[in-house]
Amino acid sequence: MLLVGVVWVPTMALLYVVTVPRDPGRYAVGRWFRRAAVTVVKLNPLWHFRTEGVRITDPRRPYVAVANHESIADIFLISLLPWEMKWLSKQAAFAIPLMGWMMRMAGDVGVARGSTRSRGRAMEQCRDRLERRVSILIMPEGTRTLDGRLGPFQDGAFRLAVEMKCPVLPIAVAGASRALAKGSWVMNPARAVARVLTPVETEGLTLADVPALRERVRAMIDSARDELLRELGPQNGPVALQATSGVAEPETPG
Repeated sequence: MLLVGVVWVPTMALLYVVTVPRDPGRYAVGRWFRRAAVTVVKLNPLWHFRTEGVRITDPRRPYVAVANHESIADIFLISLLPWEMKWLSKQAAFAIPLMGWMMRMAGDVGVARGSTRSRGRAMEQCRDRLERRVSILIMPEGTRTLDGRLGPFQDGAFRLAVEMKCPVLPIAVAGASRALAKGSWVMNPARAVARVLTPVETEGLTLADVPALRERVRAMIDSARDELLRELGPQNGPVALQATSGVAEPETPG
């Protein structure tokens, strides 16, 4: 990962300088950033990752994509999808050398834990990306699962989709918790799948419809994830983790 980052930063910086004046949505530079994750997956003999499901025929139609969150390895798995999405991530990730620099150049969105003001700024940036015809990816559980079960979804992603009249694109992730456990950078042998589900249109919906939309999408992801876990087998099932405190802090806003 470190070696890929060292190679990617200068090439990405050059691409940024060349393309951003003509590509304010940073689609091209963002795609190059995701290819860094794809390269890590291809070079790693322990990880057997794949994607499947609905094919997006127009990559510049903006979606609010939502996925369950199992592990940091989710980033590498979802980056295999062949179109660009800006990630909503905790602000602390932007302080990590190499990775944080590339996230800034790619136009990903950061949010500080527990800050209402930061959350508001992040949602404004998400609206900006969608207006520039680039999809946004949000993990509405807010944190990685501790017990292997799908957690409750928060409203933010669904409010954003309704306000911007963008479809919600559900993505079910399974197997990633085996690849890279929470609190560890040790890579483990794992098979993981990201399945893209049928988009849910929001045209005609109002904010009053957000709870029903949220639960509908959560049920879709939960059902697909269960099916994927059965296909992967028990050796690639979710890893139950012990919380380090009584309260798990959210990593991304809902």
